[in-house]
Amino acid sequence: MEFDIAVVRGLQVIDSRGDPTIEAYVLTEGGGVGRAIAPSGASRGKLESIDLRDGGKAYKGKGVMRALEAIEKYIAPAITGMDSSNYRSVDKKLIEIDGTPNKSKLGGNTCTAVSLAVINAAADTAGVPTFEFLGGKRARTLPTPLMNIINGGVHAGNKLSIQEFMIAPVGASTFSEALRIGIEVYKELRNILKNLFGPSAVNVGDEGGYAPPMTRSEQALNAIVRAIKEAGYEPGTDVFLALDAAATQFFNPGTGKYVIDGASMSPEDLLDYYVAIANQYPVKSFEDPFHEEQIALFKELRRALKGKALVVGDDLTVTRLSLIRRAVKEGAVDGSIIKINQVGTFSEAEDSIRFLISNGGKAIISHRSGDSEDVTISHIAVAYEVGLIKCGAPSRGERTSKYNELLRIEDILGGEGVFAGKNSFS
Repeated sequence: MEFDIAVVRGLQVIDSRGDPTIEAYVLTEGGGVGRAIAPSGASRGKLESIDLRDGGKAYKGKGVMRALEAIEKYIAPAITGMDSSNYRSVDKKLIEIDGTPNKSKLGGNTCTAVSLAVINAAADTAGVPTFEFLGGKRARTLPTPLMNIINGGVHAGNKLSIQEFMIAPVGASTFSEALRIGIEVYKELRNILKNLFGPSAVNVGDEGGYAPPMTRSEQALNAIVRAIKEAGYEPGTDVFLALDAAATQFFNPGTGKYVIDGASMSPEDLLDYYVAIANQYPVKSFEDPFHEEQIALFKELRRALKGKALVVGDDLTVTRLSLIRRAVKEGAVDGSIIKINQVGTFSEAEDSIRFLISNGGKAIISHRSGDSEDVTISHIAVAYEVGLIKCGAPSRGERTSKYNELLRIEDILGGEGVFAGKNSFS
């Protein structure tokens, strides 16, 4: 009985963009407390779950009072008394109450907050960290961070078409060392950008990375490679690079071409462009390199980059098992980004994680551009030993909170902790 849900409440709070979002609070009969805050994305796949917003004048229509009402009117009466440790049954009830393919009745934001609050409450009731509750005592692998240190696309106000230029400090032996390396490169990059473009170049974008007035991807890649070297590390050995193109955002459906770095490219030209980047720079992962409906191009790029870099789906797969299964079956991706709010419940995301792992794919646990101080994804990454996590740059509290939680988990694990490092890309 102690795991049974006693109280379910919601609260309107603020995310990292200053927009309202929902925090769910769950209390169990045993006194366990779980909280979770739903994030939001700027670059969204069209098959993602739908946030429930208020519309109207307040907060420019982005309020979540309707979501709070959904918790009070529909969710709380339905899941009160249910066993929080059997979180999959709770999520099944949420899916049943909503009854839509995209969580449009209750809201993907509402369901995400409640679903994650339930697992946190169950873990607290059990007296163990969430990563141990989900993964058991064998869970001990700390992920390699993919740190977005130059922001472009819809995450910044510059002219870079590619959305995220990331580093992965794989040469470390521990997570804490990897974080240190990443921060040292980030700080070195700050000096380089400031000298090249002036003080405004080190203003940061939505995910904490710098947003310099660059126009071409090569400028960003060259600056990062230089920063790695000047920080005392070797690109391609100590530190890998990774890109999130978010190509749907710069695809022109009228012409069928991609407008990138001021040029209009055919899909074939863009594929060659990515291959050239992989040959010139130590880029080990290409996320969403093409429009989300052009799965055949993902497959072609994966074939061209085999043994050199991963091809990863996000808008293509939106954490949905059916889409991930299709992409893996067709040989289009090496893995998928996992964002809980894309599907709306943890159980659905868990199904996708387990499928990827069992089929030799990469499940990359990810934040969103509009995020909060919630740290649940840090626990999920360790629980399933996925090897890779996206939390943004080592800057801004909604990003550093995830890194700090991973440091705490590393401390809890002590000598039993293992850092994924280069193995996370193999």
